[in-house]
Amino acid sequence: MTDTADLPPTDTADMPHWEKRFRAPRIGLPDWAEDAPDRSLFVSNATGTFELYAWDRATGAQRQATDRPNGTTDGTLSPDGEWIWWFSDTDGDEFGVWMRQPFAGGPDEPATPGLAPSYPGGLAIGRDGTAIVGRSTDDDGSTIHVVRPGEPPAEIYRHRESAGVGDLAHDGSLIAIEHTEHGDAMHSAIRVVRPDGSTVAELDDTNGGTEELGLSVLGFAPVDGDSRLLVGHQRRGRWEPMIWDPLTGKETALEIDLPGDVGADWYPDGSALLVEHEYQARSELWRYDLGEEPTGAILARVETPAGTVSGSTARPDGTVEFLWSSAAQPPEVRSTSGAVVLDPPGMKAPGSVPVRDVWVEGPGGRIHALVQQPAGDGPFPTVFDIHGGPTWHDSDSFASSPAAWVDHGFAVVRVNYRGSTGYGRAWTDALKHRVGLIELEDISAVREWAVDSGLADPEQLVLAGGSWGGYLTLLGLGTQPEAWALGLAAVPVADYVTAYNDEMEALKAMDRTLLGGTPEEVPERFEASSPLTYVDAVRAPVYISAGVNDPRCPIRQVENYVQRLEQRSHPHEVYRYDAGHGSLVVEERIKQVRLELDFTQRYLTARRQTA
Repeated sequence: MTDTADLPPTDTADMPHWEKRFRAPRIGLPDWAEDAPDRSLFVSNATGTFELYAWDRATGAQRQATDRPNGTTDGTLSPDGEWIWWFSDTDGDEFGVWMRQPFAGGPDEPATPGLAPSYPGGLAIGRDGTAIVGRSTDDDGSTIHVVRPGEPPAEIYRHRESAGVGDLAHDGSLIAIEHTEHGDAMHSAIRVVRPDGSTVAELDDTNGGTEELGLSVLGFAPVDGDSRLLVGHQRRGRWEPMIWDPLTGKETALEIDLPGDVGADWYPDGSALLVEHEYQARSELWRYDLGEEPTGAILARVETPAGTVSGSTARPDGTVEFLWSSAAQPPEVRSTSGAVVLDPPGMKAPGSVPVRDVWVEGPGGRIHALVQQPAGDGPFPTVFDIHGGPTWHDSDSFASSPAAWVDHGFAVVRVNYRGSTGYGRAWTDALKHRVGLIELEDISAVREWAVDSGLADPEQLVLAGGSWGGYLTLLGLGTQPEAWALGLAAVPVADYVTAYNDEMEALKAMDRTLLGGTPEEVPERFEASSPLTYVDAVRAPVYISAGVNDPRCPIRQVENYVQRLEQRSHPHEVYRYDAGHGSLVVEERIKQVRLELDFTQRYLTARRQTA
C-alpha cells in the first residue's frame, strides 16, 4: 500500500522549486542505430521512474520500452535498429542478464540464452546479430563470450582481474578488450582479438603493471574493412586520443593542443573525430578533420554554450547533438542545427544560481572547488557536497540536490580533491595507499578557506556525499570530529574490510589497486582508511541512507557501523530503501532529500539553541 505522503502533489502551484527540479521530466541524449539513424533510444523520467524509450524520428512516434519498479537505464540498439537490448537486474543489484525486444514493440526475450546472470562487462552487437558479451562474477572473474544467433555462447576470454568488451569492428572481424591482467585496476591495457579469441595485437602502456599509464577503447572506425581503433592514452600526463591500427601496429598521434582531458568519437563516415574537451569543470566540443595525413588535420570549434556537455554524438548529416547544462540552467538535448532535439512535455525545471570557481592551495597542489550560495551576505550554513567516484569530478552542470540546499539558505561547496579526474593524470593518481585521508586533506584546506573568507559559518558546517562521497563523509566525521556540525552519508563505505569482502569483484580489484593489496596483505592501510576505525571519535549527528540491494557499498558493512553508533547511543538516523546504489524513482529520491533537509534543519536548530 502506498503512503499518501509519498505521492506527488496534483497541484504544482505551491510546489517548492526544489521538488519541481526533481519532478520535471528529463531526457537523456538519444542513442541511434548506426544503420538506421532514424531509430533512437533515450532515457527519461517522464513517468516518475527513469526508463528506456524508443523514438522513431521519421514518424515522431515515441513509446516507453521498459517498465520496472526500480527503473531501467542500461540499454542500446542493434545496428539495424530492429532490436532494443536492455539489462535486467533485480531491484538495482546490477546482477542480471541482457533482454531484448523489437523496436516497434513486442514481448521481451532473453538476448543471450545460455549465459547465467552476472554483472555486466560491456556489450557490442554486430551487423549479423552476433553479440560480444562481457560478464563478471565473484566465482569466475571476468569472461567474454561470442553469442551468435541460434548457437550456444562461446567463451573467448577469462581472467581473474577486471576486463570488459571495448568495441567490435564494423565488419565484425576484430574485438577490442580492455583488461587489467597486470593487476592495476586504474590503468587498463588493450588486447585486440578475432572472434575465435586468437590475439591480433596488444597495447599496454603500463609495461606489465610497472608504469601508471592507462588506455581506453574509444571505438573502431565506423567503416567496413577499416581496422583503425580510436584509443585514449595518458602518455603526456592527461587523457587524449590517438589512432592505432592493430593489424599494422601503426600509431597515429593527434596533435590536439587543448589543456585538460580530451576524449573523442568518430563521425559516421570515419573522416573526422568529434572531440570532447574537459578543462577546469567545464567542457566544449571540437571537430577534428583527419585529412590524408596528420599534417592535414584541421581542428574547428563546435559551438556550445558555457557549461558542461554530458554527452554528444555526430549524426550522419554532419550535425552534432549534445546534452548540455550549467549549474544555473537545467539540461537540454541540443543540436548544432540550432534546434532543441527533444523537449519533454509538462512542468519545466526551475533554474538555480550559477557556480563560481575557487582555487585553494593544498598539501598536494592547487585545489579547485565550485561554490553556489544564496542571496545576501554570509556567513551561511554550508554544505560540503562531496562527489563520488573517486575517479570523477564535479562540474558546472545542473544538479538538483545542491540547488535544493541553496533554496533552503545554504551555501554549497563541491571540492575536486586529489583523485578527481579532469586535472591531469598526476592529480588522479595521487590517490594511493592513504585512501580517504588524502581527499580529506584537500577538503579540509577548502573548508578553512570557506570559513576564513566569510562564506561559511564554522558552527554550521555539514559534510555530505553519496557513494565515495558518503565514505569520505563518515571518515571525515571520525578523523575531523571538531570540524563538522553534522554528516549526511548516502550509500557509503562504512566498514572497509567488510565492504571489500562483500562487494562485486571489479570493486575489489580497484580497492587492491588503491590500497596496495587485500585486507590480509595490508591490514594497517585498510584500518587507517576505514570509517569504522574512528566511529567512537564521531561527535556530530549522523544521517545514513543505504540501498538494501547495493552491490557497491553493501548493506552489511553499513549495519556494522550503525551498530557501533547505537552502542554509544550516538545521535543518528538511518534510512534503508529497497533498491541498489541509489534510486531511479523520482519520488524516492525526493523523499531522501526531504529526509536529509529535515535532519539537518532539526539538528542545526538544536545546535544554535544550545550554543
